[in-house]
Amino acid sequence: MAKAKRSPSELRAMFGANLRTLAADYASISDLSRQLEINRTQFNRYLSGESFPRPDVLDRICTFFGVDARVLLEPVSQIQSRRDPINTPFLRDYVAAGIGDVSEMLFPNGFYRFARRSFVKEDVYFVGLLHVRRDGETTVARGYESKDAMQLQDLPTDAATREYRGLVMRQENGLVLLAARKNAMTASFNFLSKVASFEDNYWVGYTTRTVPETVDGLRVTRLSFEFVGTSLKKVLPAARTVGFCKEEDLPPFHRRQLNPGVPFS
Repeated sequence: MAKAKRSPSELRAMFGANLRTLAADYASISDLSRQLEINRTQFNRYLSGESFPRPDVLDRICTFFGVDARVLLEPVSQIQSRRDPINTPFLRDYVAAGIGDVSEMLFPNGFYRFARRSFVKEDVYFVGLLHVRRDGETTVARGYESKDAMQLQDLPTDAATREYRGLVMRQENGLVLLAARKNAMTASFNFLSKVASFEDNYWVGYTTRTVPETVDGLRVTRLSFEFVGTSLKKVLPAARTVGFCKEEDLPPFHRRQLNPGVPFS
C-alpha cells in the first residue's frame, strides 16, 4: 500500500517534534542555537513547527545531531534506534570523539600478534592474532579465541562461538580496544600505549576480562601488541605461534614487555 502523502504542515510538525527531542539533551536553547549558528527566533520557529530550515541549514542541523534528513519524515526515536548508539548527542563529545580519531598512522590496518598471561591456566601464556581495519570512520578489530582456551572453559569450539569483534578508541595516553563475543556473551577491556622499538610496531598495556571476582584465575594482566602487517610472508609465521605457551617460548620482545615474575599493579 502506498504511503499517504503528508502536507507541509504535517512535515513541519514532525520536524519540530524531532528537533525538540534532540534539543532536550541541551540545557539552553540559546546556547544550542549559537552552536548551530542559527538565529534564536528562527530556531524557535523550527521547534514550534512553524517553519522549515533551508537545505544548507537542515544539513548543518543533521550533521550536528548525527541524524539524516529522515527527521522530516519519521520520529527521531525510530531513527536513533537504527543508527550508531554511541554517536548520539549525549555521547558524541565523550565516547564517540575517541572512536572517530584513530588514524592509520597511529594504529595501522593489518594483523596484530598479541601476548598475555593465560586467564585460565596458571604459569602459562597465551599468544593470539587479530585483524584491524577501518569501517567508515571507526577502527574495528576481529579475532578468534583458541580452541584450547574454549575447551578449558567447557565452551563450544566452532568458529562462530570463538569469534570476537571490537572497536578501538583513542585516549590521551594511548588506545582502548573494547571487544566482545557474539551477543556480548563475554567482553574484554584492553589499554595500549606505544613503546619504543626498532620498527616502531609495538604497544604495551593491560587487558581485563569481564568475570565476577569469585571466578578462579586472573581478571587483569599485562598485554603486548605487535603490528605484523598485511603480507602473508609475515602473517603466516605469526599465526603459527598462536596458542598457549611457556614463558621461555614467548617471542623475545613480548616476553621482555610482559615482565614475567613482576606482579601487575
